[in-house]
Amino acid sequence: MQFAGRRFLAGYGREAFQRNFLVCFGVGLLIGIVVVNIGKGILLGETGLFDEATLYHMKYMTVDSNALFSYIFRKRMGRVLILAVLSTTYLGLVACMGAAFWYGMSAGAFLTSLALRYGLKGILLAIVGLFPHFLLYVPGVLLLLAWCEELFRGIYVRGEFSGGDKGVLLKKAGRFLAILLAMTVGCLLEGYVNPFLLLGFLRIF
Repeated sequence: MQFAGRRFLAGYGREAFQRNFLVCFGVGLLIGIVVVNIGKGILLGETGLFDEATLYHMKYMTVDSNALFSYIFRKRMGRVLILAVLSTTYLGLVACMGAAFWYGMSAGAFLTSLALRYGLKGILLAIVGLFPHFLLYVPGVLLLLAWCEELFRGIYVRGEFSGGDKGVLLKKAGRFLAILLAMTVGCLLEGYVNPFLLLGFLRIF
C-alpha cells in the first residue's frame, strides 16, 4: 500500500504540485467572491461584515500593541507549526492544498465585502488593512507551502530523509527558521505598525 502510494505521487512533479496549490487558491478566491455576492443581503446588512458602526468604533479605539502582537504571534505561529507538522504525515499535501484554498477564500470574501459595501474606499481600506505586514506574510506563506511540499515529497516520494541525511535536514531547518523569522517580523508589523496606519486612514475614511 505504501509503495503504491509513493509510486502514484512520484508521477506528479514539483510543478504539478505548485499548479495544484495555485488552482486551490484560485478556486477558494472565486468561492469567497461568490459566497459574499450570494449572501450579501445577510452578510452585508446593517450589522454585517465591516458595517459603519464597527468602523466608527474602531476609529476611536485605543490599541494595546503588546497584547495585539501576542495574540497575533500565537495565532500565526500556531498555524505555521501545525502545517509544518502535518507536512510530515500522509495528510501533508492535503493540508497544504487546504491552506491555499482557505487563504484564497478569505481573500475573496474580504476584498469583495469591502468593495461591495464601500466601493473604491473599501478597496483602499483593504489595502491599508493589509499593509505593511502582508509584504512579509505573502512571501512567507509561499515559502512555507513550498517548504512543506518539499518535505512531504522528500519523505513519501523520494524517501531521501533518513537519520544520515544531516546536511539535508540542516538545510531544511535553516529555511524553516528563515520562514519563522519572516512571519515574526510580519507579526511585529501587524501588531505595532498596521493599527496606527489603519486608525489614521479610518479617521479620514
